[in-house]
Amino acid sequence: MDNVIENDQGEALQFKLMTLSDIPDVMVIEHEAFTLPWTEEAFRNELMNNHFAKYMVMEIDGTAIGYAGMWTIMDEAHITNIAVRQAYRGRKLGERLLDELMRTAAYLGMERMTLEVRVSNLVAQRLYEKKGFESAGIRKGYYSDNMEDAMIMWANLPSTGRDGTEEGSVTDS
Repeated sequence: MDNVIENDQGEALQFKLMTLSDIPDVMVIEHEAFTLPWTEEAFRNELMNNHFAKYMVMEIDGTAIGYAGMWTIMDEAHITNIAVRQAYRGRKLGERLLDELMRTAAYLGMERMTLEVRVSNLVAQRLYEKKGFESAGIRKGYYSDNMEDAMIMWANLPSTGRDGTEEGSVTDS
């Protein structure tokens, strides 16, 4: 999945599958982003034992600046985490990370994607809505740190062929 693109600042933005060696960098991001961060053991378990789990790291010049994860079950992808280093926020990198996660899910044959987001996290909700997610309900008291509710959101993913092109699109031969 190593995919290199240029961001708005002209930096080489790379997406790669997360490996065990990425966990220390992911832990820094995790602690910056979440009040209830996952543990190293949780990530190790996801990578080694959960065959439904798919995680990626976003790097600039070899430095991990974001990561995202999902579980792929049947034809649905469930976003587990998405986070960007504090110093890199406000540069639309979370959006690039979400785009790559959605593209990967579609490539893997997923038809729909879901997530939970804090009801107070309006910035994230706006991003998800921009990407086609719609509210589908509330999980009461979902977040154990403060018993905040979570909004459940769903989006349909584009049909993508195994060659990475959307069904019905024309490619040059």
